Amino acid sequence: MIDELRKAGASFRIAARLLAVAALAALTAGCFQPMYAEHSDGTPALRDKLMTVDLPPVDKPNASREARIQVEIRNALAFKLYGTATGAPPLYKLVMRFTTSRTSLMIDLATGLPTSETVGIDLQYNLVELATDKSVMSGTTFSRVSYDMPGSYQRFARARALRDAEDRASHEIADKIGTRLASFFTAGT
Repeated sequence: MIDELRKAGASFRIAARLLAVAALAALTAGCFQPMYAEHSDGTPALRDKLMTVDLPPVDKPNASREARIQVEIRNALAFKLYGTATGAPPLYKLVMRFTTSRTSLMIDLATGLPTSETVGIDLQYNLVELATDKSVMSGTTFSRVSYDMPGSYQRFARARALRDAEDRASHEIADKIGTRLASFFTAGT
């Protein structure tokens, strides 16, 4: 009889805890709002705010590897922010400065050439409000992407592997900056 009462008491406590969790979930359900949702109170949606960010043109020397990487970052970020090539009239300007690096990971003992490398991009960004010319948000981000290089005599395949790694790193950088801008325009910090 005592064991049955203990079991009934234990199941009652579990049911009470589940009821408390359900009640808390019901109370906070109205607090959740999807990030990209349209607002019914007239405030601009996140997509409208992101479209006011201007991405300045490439400032690297023409036909350089850095110019190609900056164009790749800029295009990926424009697609993430606007969904198209242009946005709304700008209220903000995103200034970006970056450096690139390459590191050999593995060396072929027979040829002395690398068989695996890592491409790195370190980027500093600054969101400037155009009306006041003041910085409202800044930060740094990075990306490291490794790639394998086929045989020592396949120079075009090696060049393409490097370019693909740079493109992957550029898209990763654009994703990180886009997420940070979305967070800034949603939360204001």
